[in-house]
Amino acid sequence: MKIRWHGHACFEISDSKTIVTDPHDGKSIGIAPPVVKADIVLITHDHFDHNCARVVKGESVKVVNTLGNKKIGDAQITGIPSYHDEVKLENRGKNIIFKFILDDISFCHLGDLGEIPDDETLEKIGNVDVLFIPVGGVFTIDGKKAYSVVQKIRPKIAVPMHYRVGGLSLSIQGPEIFLKKASQININRVGNEMDFESEDLPDETEIWFFSL
Repeated sequence: MKIRWHGHACFEISDSKTIVTDPHDGKSIGIAPPVVKADIVLITHDHFDHNCARVVKGESVKVVNTLGNKKIGDAQITGIPSYHDEVKLENRGKNIIFKFILDDISFCHLGDLGEIPDDETLEKIGNVDVLFIPVGGVFTIDGKKAYSVVQKIRPKIAVPMHYRVGGLSLSIQGPEIFLKKASQININRVGNEMDFESEDLPDETEIWFFSL
């Protein structure tokens, strides 16, 4: 299994299938565009920095941007409703949390989550091996709230995303608040990609901090 970060909320998860989450076009947000092929593209919401499916290459690419359960090949995908802000539709609208299982490893991509999930949503998310969580605030939960969400979900791996990096034109925060809050958790700085097997997953939550 391989995870590669293409910046912002865009990850490439590949093994028997390749899944890409929330692709951006690069130039609209000031960083390099993804160069990637995939079988499946997950789009959590229809904002310009998350919905650029056209940059993803591949034959018969399946785009998933709706709620509910789907099975595409060996991948099991569940879209769970959530909101982009704390006032439920008044500012930024809806957001889809995607829980997906690929080769017996469970992933959860929170998209532009704008609120701490309630108990019903947490129950739908369930057990998670790898959690992709926004930490940059402004348009999503911030680092402090993100750490609270990690404590509630208790994934084996927490991957911070959607934070300020060099060149990014969006006015969001860096990852420092989240990393400080999570300082008692083992933090692995893994570059921009990570290869692993299910047996490599830890028993206790740790953080994989990707960089471009």
